[in-house]
Amino acid sequence: MAYIDFVSELHKATKRDYIGRVTSDDKSECAIIAKQYGYDYWDGDRKYGYGGYRYDGRWRKVAEKMAEHYKLKSGMKILDVGCGMAHLLYEFTQAVPRIEVTGLDISDYALEHAKEEIRDRLVKGTAQELPFEDNSFDLVISLTTLHNLRVYDLKKAVQEIERVSKGDSYIMVESYRNDREEMNMLYWQLTCASYYAVDEWEWLYREWGYTGDYSFIFFE
Repeated sequence: MAYIDFVSELHKATKRDYIGRVTSDDKSECAIIAKQYGYDYWDGDRKYGYGGYRYDGRWRKVAEKMAEHYKLKSGMKILDVGCGMAHLLYEFTQAVPRIEVTGLDISDYALEHAKEEIRDRLVKGTAQELPFEDNSFDLVISLTTLHNLRVYDLKKAVQEIERVSKGDSYIMVESYRNDREEMNMLYWQLTCASYYAVDEWEWLYREWGYTGDYSFIFFE
């Protein structure tokens, strides 16, 4: 199990008004709508989520870094748990020709509006019950997804990722290292159900037998 950062540079490129998030609207109502993971969350007003989720190529560098690190080759299989509109999975197909990609998500809206080129490789499902055989994938990834689960489902999801992977996996979630980052995270998040500091996440991974890689994004 190793800490490897592929995503923080991309995360930091977005500016966030943390105080404005909790003073401009009824945040509890916004969270209720966001957790439906429908149009409002993906393409509606920013107060409900992404504020418009459009393909712009920003995930290409992440895919290239991961492909190099995990030595991905033609014919290898990748699973993205919580793939959303599958922009990262699409970038893997561009970074590694003839790689086999599969995505899973709970959002009908995301799957219906996913990158057209790989839409037929996506399935609806939950992270805690992956519909795949043991050791099915050369690499299993999950980015900004598992923190949306309560701890009892979170444990199942982590162990499911371990189960379907042949060895390599990578989980990235929201976390914090100090009081300011914790408060900013609470101000900003809409769907998070598991709030843990870095050392707590690392403890949980060890307790649950996770052997893959991991990282975090922070709200600085």
